[in-house]
Amino acid sequence: MKFAYRFSGLLGTVYRRGNLSFTRDGSALVSPVGNRISVFDLKNNKCETLPLATRLNIVCVGLSPDGRLAILIDEEGAALLVSLIGKCVIHHFHFHKPVHSVSFSPDGKKFVITKDNVALMYHAPGRKREFNAFVLDKTYYGPYDETTCIDWTDDSKCFAVGSKDMSTWVFGAERWANLIYYSLGGHKDVIVACFFEEDSLDLYTISQDAALCVWQCDTELDGLKPIPPKDAGREKNASKDDEEFLEEPKGEEIHGKANPNEQETREKVKYSRVAKYFFNKEGDFNNLTCAAYHKKTHLLVTGFASGIFHLHELPDFNLIHSLSISDQRIASVSINCTGDWIAFGCSGLGQLLVWEWQSESYVLKQQGHFNSMVSLAYSPDGQYIVTGGEDGKVKVWNTSSSFCFVTFTEHTSGVTAVTFTSNGYVILSASLDGTVRAFDLHRYRNFRTFTSPRPSQFSCLAVDSSGEIVSAGSQDSFEIFIWSMQSGRLLDVLSGHEGPISSLSFNPMKCVLASASWDKTVKLWDMLDSWRTKETLILNSDVLVVAFRPDGKELAVAALNGQITFWDHENAVQTGSIEGRHDLQMGRKELDKITAKQAAKGKSFTTLCYSADGQSILAGGLSKFVCIYNVKEQILMKKFEISCNFSLDAMEEYLDRRKMTEFGSMALIDEGAGGEDDVAIPLPGVKRGDMSYRHFKPEIRVTCLRFSPTGRSWAATTTEGLLIYSLDSGLIFDPFELDIDITPSNIHKTLHQKEYTMAIIMAFKLNEKKLIQEVMEAVPSNEVDVVCSSLPDLYVEKVLEFLASAFEISCHLEFYLTWAHKLLMLHGQKLKTRSVKLLPVIQFLQKSIQRHFEDVSKLCEWNIYNIKYALAISQQRGMKRLAEETSADEEDLDSDSDFLMQEGFVSEDSAMCII
Repeated sequence: MKFAYRFSGLLGTVYRRGNLSFTRDGSALVSPVGNRISVFDLKNNKCETLPLATRLNIVCVGLSPDGRLAILIDEEGAALLVSLIGKCVIHHFHFHKPVHSVSFSPDGKKFVITKDNVALMYHAPGRKREFNAFVLDKTYYGPYDETTCIDWTDDSKCFAVGSKDMSTWVFGAERWANLIYYSLGGHKDVIVACFFEEDSLDLYTISQDAALCVWQCDTELDGLKPIPPKDAGREKNASKDDEEFLEEPKGEEIHGKANPNEQETREKVKYSRVAKYFFNKEGDFNNLTCAAYHKKTHLLVTGFASGIFHLHELPDFNLIHSLSISDQRIASVSINCTGDWIAFGCSGLGQLLVWEWQSESYVLKQQGHFNSMVSLAYSPDGQYIVTGGEDGKVKVWNTSSSFCFVTFTEHTSGVTAVTFTSNGYVILSASLDGTVRAFDLHRYRNFRTFTSPRPSQFSCLAVDSSGEIVSAGSQDSFEIFIWSMQSGRLLDVLSGHEGPISSLSFNPMKCVLASASWDKTVKLWDMLDSWRTKETLILNSDVLVVAFRPDGKELAVAALNGQITFWDHENAVQTGSIEGRHDLQMGRKELDKITAKQAAKGKSFTTLCYSADGQSILAGGLSKFVCIYNVKEQILMKKFEISCNFSLDAMEEYLDRRKMTEFGSMALIDEGAGGEDDVAIPLPGVKRGDMSYRHFKPEIRVTCLRFSPTGRSWAATTTEGLLIYSLDSGLIFDPFELDIDITPSNIHKTLHQKEYTMAIIMAFKLNEKKLIQEVMEAVPSNEVDVVCSSLPDLYVEKVLEFLASAFEISCHLEFYLTWAHKLLMLHGQKLKTRSVKLLPVIQFLQKSIQRHFEDVSKLCEWNIYNIKYALAISQQRGMKRLAEETSADEEDLDSDSDFLMQEGFVSEDSAMCII
């Protein structure tokens, strides 16, 4: 069970390319992230990446109207039919050509895809039991160039298709007598989007040169007439005979004409252009790139290449709002079903924004690292992950919500290393700009900046267990710099290495610093003995990374020759080694002249990390594989393939001969043709596009690995983003000391006899989570103390681990807190003797309790504020009421004194005294 880790989340990347889509209820957003999709739950503030992947990057996503199915299509036209409820792949299909867009009909019975210059209509899958989920219904021809966009009428009778030939075609989903096809012109550039008006055939078309045409139809939707069936039986038999020899039915073909004759247009639907509008346009590069239309509110949203978006009300074209949200092109726009939220995706910087236009506020604002991630670190409680990237940014991510909640941008060059201090409230980062910065997670500010006497590029970073000593290694001066966290002063400069410092690591239990260098040595520096070199470990190759075991008794070293060696650093003795070069399994790059097997001989592991219990070690490098080894046995336990995305370089093991010509690889040819991101190849003298832009495929690599302190997950920074693999206890039956009498019926029988301790022990022996939960929750709260005191020591650890996982899902907060409190109070002394082994379990428990503490404390603070506000209001009203009563009493006294004076009972002075 220790190696039953599965992919559980993708952080650090929120949007790559493709269309954004809101779910049916409008509360969640589906975003394509490379070859995966992420679902952002905007109401509960959570993100989930589905555990499925396409072979290449996803370019378009189609959601069914009921929100149950999705069609994901990659760059080459391979499609996956996905269940969003079961989060699994139902069917594979290949369209054999790149697909530009996909859209389900509003009734959910059909869907249309556009590829090349045709539109293909398929029967929607999932309506009934079927062998082939994608059955072709009709093929529509008409445009001369590639098709770009699709929109359906509300009753699913017709759909419109835009094209790069500047025309828009309206097709009937069925053969209507008065509408089979209709061609619309009127534009001078590529059609970006087309939209039908609500319950109408009236149409809006939008082109790339920021022009909007309004088309009015002389026929309502109800006026479409069906064709009477003629020789239907004969046609069906003929089509059946043809399809007997085909792998799949071709379906009906409809060929449209751009200029039909008068006879063909007689008694047919006619369109007329009633208006043409132009958006505000500044410069040649401010092209309109995407658009979305909400039919009920008549709201049109348009995105531009300059990062500006406009909101207009149609059909009058009234400008409601205009805002710049990025300095890169807006690649995709989507509006939710209520028309309140607008989602924007910017592929250049990997930005994802959800904007509430009425209140002019952000619902979601996320951006990943737009260059590669280089390093990561877990917080001591495992709740947060900090990442550093080549873009110079330091981002902090919440592991439970998968959202980035703070970004630090103080570095002016790439970040090479990040780490948390032991208290979890300070983040340290080293950069190539020659600074090490300390960030405060309470106030979100950079409160310390450490620099060297001479400018140096820092390649690695380490902080001691107390959080007081900060060290960084230089890659140009071969020195290690030591600073004090409290004062920010430089304490010492350690010299001795003869090559760049590649890695630093502090012993968790002692004041010893290990430094690795390209000079083939690892040096151990004693902090208590004036930073003198305690030991020097000599290896056979350049040292790339060094890591201490969590108990501090062992040191792991990865070298350039592909070996991982283990050392007893106290005695400077090597205790074991792993030959890991063959486990890396390098892929072959497109421009490599040698095979992957030959290239692997020069590759090695560049990152190491011990598991929380120290029994295994994770290793990764310039490969798509992450290896986990057993340290004691020195054998490979499992290999994790972190990506199957062939849009990345070095993924294929063998060279594709089809891509080789007599002049070399076809990958050398830059096929820029003026598409969405391509360079326009103009005539001489025409200035258009960025001629410095080039296509490139990022190479797959693992730059950093870290195990969570809880031992329940591990994370890797890769070319695709920050991948998290979690322990999946639900997939494996893993009993503990099981015998023949341990059955669910016997456990229930023991529970009914109120033998709670025995029932708990039996449940943990069977190790079924639901059964354990049932037994634990059946124990009365007044019996918890007795049961805890009678539990054997062996089961205390298991109960604590169960409590930590139960806190994450259960609503019985007080009940489980009582269990945790009693166990720790009664068995605390015995647990201390096994603190190293139990540390991951205790940290997992602390993480779960801390999360609840933060949630409840926020709720309590909000309640206290409301109570204070209510008291202040009531006091104001009470004082007002008291003032009114006092003034009323004074008026009564005045009237009484006047009466007494008039009657002559008292003098004027006496009356004043009464008042």
